[in-house]
Amino acid sequence: MMMKNIKIVLLISVIAISSCSFTNKTFNDPDKDKLLIDLITYVLERGHYNPKTINDDFSKHVFDHYIESVDPLKRYFYASDIKEFEKYRNKIDDQIIDREITFFNVVYSRLMRRMEDAKEMSLKILEQPFDFDKDEMINVDYENRKYARSKKEMKNRWRKQLKFSTIGYYDDKLTVTENDSIATDKKPLSKKEAEIEARKKTKENLTELYDIMGDLQRKDYFTNYINAIVEEFDPHTYYFAPRDKERFDQNMSGKLEGIGARLQKKNDEIKIMSLISGGPAWRGQELEVGDVIAAVRQEDEQEATNILGMRIDDAVKLIKGPKGTTVFLTLKKVDGSIVEISIVRDVVELEETYAKSVLIDKGNRKFGLINLPKFYVDFKDYKESRNAASDVKKEIIRLKKQGMEGLVIDLRSNGGGSLQTVVDMAGLFIKDGPIVQVKSSEKKAEVLNDKDKSIIWEGPLVILVNELSASASEILAAALQDYKRAIIIGSKQTYGKGTVQNVVDLNRFVRNNSMGDVGALKLTTQKFYRINGGSTQLEGVKSDVVVVDRYSFIDVGEKDQDNPLPWDKIKKANYTPWNGFINYQETIRNSAARMQDNAQLKLIEEQARWYKTQSDENDLSLKYTDYVAEYKRIETVSEKFKALKEYKNNLKVASLPYEQEQMKKDSILSKKRTTWYKYITQDVYIDEAVNVLEDLQLNTIRNKRKVAFKK
Repeated sequence: MMMKNIKIVLLISVIAISSCSFTNKTFNDPDKDKLLIDLITYVLERGHYNPKTINDDFSKHVFDHYIESVDPLKRYFYASDIKEFEKYRNKIDDQIIDREITFFNVVYSRLMRRMEDAKEMSLKILEQPFDFDKDEMINVDYENRKYARSKKEMKNRWRKQLKFSTIGYYDDKLTVTENDSIATDKKPLSKKEAEIEARKKTKENLTELYDIMGDLQRKDYFTNYINAIVEEFDPHTYYFAPRDKERFDQNMSGKLEGIGARLQKKNDEIKIMSLISGGPAWRGQELEVGDVIAAVRQEDEQEATNILGMRIDDAVKLIKGPKGTTVFLTLKKVDGSIVEISIVRDVVELEETYAKSVLIDKGNRKFGLINLPKFYVDFKDYKESRNAASDVKKEIIRLKKQGMEGLVIDLRSNGGGSLQTVVDMAGLFIKDGPIVQVKSSEKKAEVLNDKDKSIIWEGPLVILVNELSASASEILAAALQDYKRAIIIGSKQTYGKGTVQNVVDLNRFVRNNSMGDVGALKLTTQKFYRINGGSTQLEGVKSDVVVVDRYSFIDVGEKDQDNPLPWDKIKKANYTPWNGFINYQETIRNSAARMQDNAQLKLIEEQARWYKTQSDENDLSLKYTDYVAEYKRIETVSEKFKALKEYKNNLKVASLPYEQEQMKKDSILSKKRTTWYKYITQDVYIDEAVNVLEDLQLNTIRNKRKVAFKK
């Protein structure tokens, strides 16, 4: 397909932000923290869609947000600390304007001290046994919890929290051992022995947590503080420290340069947790899950760097590197041997990020299913690199060759991504016309059009969504719904994110910078609107066929976030609805009727309501007999929901020929696809999507026959 001739909003916005309006000030403060405050607030005030006034009210919100972010469970700070901090509640705005960070410094210094106190206190608590016969409760409503007023109160708070963490292990040690003893002839642990073992496990977990916390540096906490400021503008404005920006780029493109392994730090060791299928480490077959990387050497170095105890981010920097370079890893293998291996770094594609398709056989008909996890793109190379639109196009062509009669695009839990890819993707299903409207603050809306008259798929189309389908997912669903080109099946409404963000490299504003990378700022610069003029902000896209799911009764949408932008509407664009379907509304009514009487969905709704009730329960018993009774009650209720996993539809699933060849060579890919196929055959929503495709296909055939008869 020819590249859509549209204006790339991202490029326009970045150019605008870096134009003359942002070049009349210099940023040369030698204190990097103060420079960041100055730089970020400057960009926000001039680039954000709806900039906030930095005043006392703004200060209060930043105060609460930052304190909560560093101590969400209220297990470090005391009431006296908060009282001392209170003198800054109305002064943070003044400090921002004056490029001062006194509030941050005071809180950070106190937090470090309190965390050391908490570490000493908690580990000492775990030296004493827990009394699981004692009748006491713990309240887990941390948001409304008061700060401790004394060391005695804090110690009791930690004791209850650690006891709460231990009681599950205690139960496991008692029950599992008793069951095992039947087959192994071992004696079960006594209550005393079980308590000791359970407390030991809690201590191990807590020590790991302190190791992770110990890896955090002052700059990590300062990043949190910066984000407490920028997130006051809206939920999607965010500061990326240099490492976070790199992760964001990888997430958007689905690619990274390195060895293709996922690492985890445990007990000061960097361990291999998994290998990425197709990556250099996977191809080399020398690195295994469970191996510990002891040292790293670059190809131009004689001596290796010992990474024992190193922060995992610093270790990753040594291991990763440009494509074509070689890294040498000293490994402590699972069998205890020590070896050094070499791996040539390469571009690693994260396949779970990309679109994948499958052919569904029902009766004598074939249907296609494309699962799209996100609208990915490589901003540096849109034309040549993989992106969601071009990949979906390829999958459609492949499915058509196999005789596909209808298509399902699964956007459930797709959080969005590139605006350009969604405009291109929508164009695969219509001749031409507007896809979405984009509006900057106080400016006329711009209509982004599909100008390519070719249609890759003109047959029946269903889009699956849920409450976590956001942003670009909502643009695609809304456009094809407005055109009446597809039937949307899913939650009452999608996430409700109707804003556009652009990532601005902050280094462009800092000349002669001797402090290294200062990161990037993702900020909201525009809002997008449906072609019918309505906004998806807060309200999302309302499904044509509404079905309940696990998220139906919990707060997960934009409207449940802090500081969301408001809903509004603008003038509709000029577009002509699709006329390729007969009885479009009848098909929707038939589907809704089937869903209303569906026993599987009724059980899903009952489970979702039960989950909501459970999550709202804040007072939990720390007495073992009560714990067991509650566990049995939950187990009894859960028993009826096991039927959800036993559900089977009548769909037969098969990979496309090209992927079948790949699976013969790649056991990891084969295992992933086998798991996915199992989910498909247990998915009531995909089952109904295929039913709708059958109805639309039948109606389309009838329509063609009527037209042919008239001729």
